[in-house]
Amino acid sequence: MSIKAFAAQLFAKRVYAQTKKWAQNPVATQNKVFQELIRQAKDTQFGLDHHFDQIQSPADFAQQVPVRDYEQLKPYVDRVVKGEENVLWKGKPLYFAKTSGTTSGAKYIPLTKESMPYHIEAARNAILHYIHETGNADFVDGKMIFLQGSPILEEKNGINLGRLSGIVAHFVPKYLQKNRMPSWETNCIEDWETKVNAIVEETFNENMSVISGIPSWVQMYFEKLQQKGNKPVGDIFPNFNLFIYGGVNYEPYRAKFENLIGRKVDSIELFPASEGFFAYQDSQKEKGMLLLLNSGIFYEFIKSDEFSSENPRRYTIGEVELGVNYVLILSTNAGLWGYNIGDTVQFTSVAPYRVVVSGRIKHYISAFGEHVIGKEVESALQEAMEGTSIRVNEFTVAPQINPTEGLPYHEWLIEFENEPDNLAAFALQIDDAMRKQNVYYDDLIVGNVLRPLVITNVPKNGFQDYMKSIGKLGGQNKIPRLSNDRKIADVLNPK
Repeated sequence: MSIKAFAAQLFAKRVYAQTKKWAQNPVATQNKVFQELIRQAKDTQFGLDHHFDQIQSPADFAQQVPVRDYEQLKPYVDRVVKGEENVLWKGKPLYFAKTSGTTSGAKYIPLTKESMPYHIEAARNAILHYIHETGNADFVDGKMIFLQGSPILEEKNGINLGRLSGIVAHFVPKYLQKNRMPSWETNCIEDWETKVNAIVEETFNENMSVISGIPSWVQMYFEKLQQKGNKPVGDIFPNFNLFIYGGVNYEPYRAKFENLIGRKVDSIELFPASEGFFAYQDSQKEKGMLLLLNSGIFYEFIKSDEFSSENPRRYTIGEVELGVNYVLILSTNAGLWGYNIGDTVQFTSVAPYRVVVSGRIKHYISAFGEHVIGKEVESALQEAMEGTSIRVNEFTVAPQINPTEGLPYHEWLIEFENEPDNLAAFALQIDDAMRKQNVYYDDLIVGNVLRPLVITNVPKNGFQDYMKSIGKLGGQNKIPRLSNDRKIADVLNPK
């Protein structure tokens, strides 16, 4: 074992002990974070507008501060973007993470000197927890690649802005710089296909041990590596044994990845966003990701089936239940207050608190009252694929309300790597799995309101071509698992 690997094991032991300390005191930890957030922001414009000086408890906060999404918080954000100080948080942000997806164009998510360190620390600690649990630290001597956006930043009224992954690239610790790939020049390439080709050339002969990124885009990198080397990725990189990912569920991709790599590798799931780093997989043995309760974020949770009601109850960490679908609400040391990020989570453990991302509150199908969520379609596909040679590159699901003939149905648009011998039988397997998970969907099938789902075969690279056509190829962009309309479906299947 190298000195570097030994040092990593010692560091991992210390971080594990620190994590265990706050994880065993979740309510007290969150209360401490809450009180500190209110104290630091009470003299900001937002704090004055919402009477932070009168807030003593989360119940007070819920009365004073309504739940808002970005559009509703935008009047405050616009003032920050214009350069005004002490609006949402004290002073000015260090950066804006620029993302797309709102009705009014780009989102500008503030990152402050208080919030930024937690983004870096969480990613580091995820790896250290893996080292502590497995004892495997040899990978620290190899090369590591993080497929991410360009680190080139713009400036707006004296504040730098860019993609979150590009901003984070400026904070990679010095002890990782020598091992980190790709080069700065390659990382700055904007066009995703050109960038991936350059990364393949740059890494092909290197000792890659850790690879990280959103699965759909890492898959493209692996395919190009395999084409260049005419052998599995695991043979090209014999010391590659750890895949770190976030953004989407890995399970639908796992079979394809293991085929591309040629063997199984360990994986670590992360739950980062521009708004904060919320959770990471702290154990290879337990399901879910450890919710980070001491990282400058106060969490509230609203049951997703109550979210649209006039005044839904906001639960705090000590009040949540296992297996319930919650909308995640944030208040952060970057100045987001009662903020609806749009993600839904379910708790898999309460000692410690671990979550899985179950979907997006806006990404669901309920054309007939079925309220199908992302976790359900991913689980159903995974169940149908188990024990088969079927491999899927990408998929999305949409309702077909007005078919040319027969009853309405859910259309599954799937790009296969290995197609099933009997597509209709495979569709019925997925449908059966869906019916077991979602009683409302089952009722609609039994009641002849819907017929069983229909699979549409998407040609090779169909999803990549679609993302390219809308200017969202690569980076942190990803295909929604499901939609309540046919905007994506009608492009992929224009019949």
